[in-house]
Amino acid sequence: MKGKTLKSVWPATCLAFLGMLSPLYAETAETAETAETAETAETAESEAEFTALFNGVDFSGWHGDNPHDTIKAKDRAASLASQAKEFTNSWRVENGELINNGEGPYATTDRDYGDFELALEFRIAPGTDSGIYLRGTPQVQIWDTTEAAGKWKHGADKGSGGLWNNGRGAPGRDPLVHADRPLGEWNTLRARMLGSRTWIWVNDQLVVDGVFLRNYWTRGKTPVPARGPIMLQTHGGETRWRNIRLREIGAEEANELLSALDTDGFETIFTGADFTGWQGDVEQYAIVDGALISRQGGNIFTERTVRDFDWKLEFKLPPGGNNGLAIRYPGQGNPAYVGMCELQVLDNDASQYAKLDPRQYHGSVYGKAAAERGYQRPVGEWNFQVVRVRGSRIEVELNGTPILNTDLAKITEFMKGNFKAAIPDSGHLGFAGHGQGSSFREIWLRPVPAK
Repeated sequence: MKGKTLKSVWPATCLAFLGMLSPLYAETAETAETAETAETAETAESEAEFTALFNGVDFSGWHGDNPHDTIKAKDRAASLASQAKEFTNSWRVENGELINNGEGPYATTDRDYGDFELALEFRIAPGTDSGIYLRGTPQVQIWDTTEAAGKWKHGADKGSGGLWNNGRGAPGRDPLVHADRPLGEWNTLRARMLGSRTWIWVNDQLVVDGVFLRNYWTRGKTPVPARGPIMLQTHGGETRWRNIRLREIGAEEANELLSALDTDGFETIFTGADFTGWQGDVEQYAIVDGALISRQGGNIFTERTVRDFDWKLEFKLPPGGNNGLAIRYPGQGNPAYVGMCELQVLDNDASQYAKLDPRQYHGSVYGKAAAERGYQRPVGEWNFQVVRVRGSRIEVELNGTPILNTDLAKITEFMKGNFKAAIPDSGHLGFAGHGQGSSFREIWLRPVPAK
């Protein structure tokens, strides 16, 4: 083709056809460019929400804390003070990197965090075994995954990013894929926590998918704390960290992310516009902006009955708010004493409820089984809750944290003598109002066939 122009080689008809296509090619290129620009803008906006936890210059915002030592100390303040010098001896800052020599207390943020997304980069030396404590809880595993390091028998061949202390065979303990880059290269890691639910990405590959982080400190008897610091572990071998940043996740975003989990088979049972499908004291409830609001109290319940099920909903409480979820309700009587049970919906922090029986607080099976406390959002914010019922067992997950898991058939001690031990096989679902202002929305149900 050298020395010849396109015009001299191609017939006039071909050139004419190309002329017709050129606007289409230009439009396609423009569309692609627009999409790329939009994606870049969205990424930039997301990055702008992050705040640097490490300034790349000094230890501002960080202190030393080996929680395995601190938790045993009689004087926590004295223990932390004694670790301060050791911290500066085993950690250093160079070229915008936070570097540990494999010893000393963990680099710990001065601030505590609730729901968040953490992003950072790490690089490890041969043989290193390190990790990240989320809300002060171990741990996201980071280690040398080569056979030469000698840790394959412990699962290092599966890669970094797993929740090591979830226990062998438990969800999240081993990463879904091996995503580590070759030893000596920088890796990216991103961690998201919503309640106890945890996601981990290593080098943009999902390795832990929304499982509960086990509370190592209580051996899983209670959930992980609602808030806590970020800790960079020291566990033998040099580890380098950089570009450490975090964004806090608000209630609205957290609820959207949590509600998007496990959606198959769910159907809405509240239209947000009227009481279709509901019965009972409907005149004592109002519908405002798609939400069901208790005006005076009273019980409303579904027309349909269910056996085993999963129930998702959002709720918001006023100061001192008090309501309840009626489970397998027969349609008449007090839901707390008839049917399977009433799950309490309550403003736990209200002063008038300070001396209640533990089985009367939010998420508890009223009068029978106490739920864990400390996981509600502030009054006036929407909470996300999931209720799972299988036979006589009932589980409650609040804002991503499991707060109740009990078998009612095994409970023999009740708060009062008028509770019934019998558990019906089926019944209605409902709301048991005890006052004004409790709101519910996004009410979804998934019936589950009995096994």
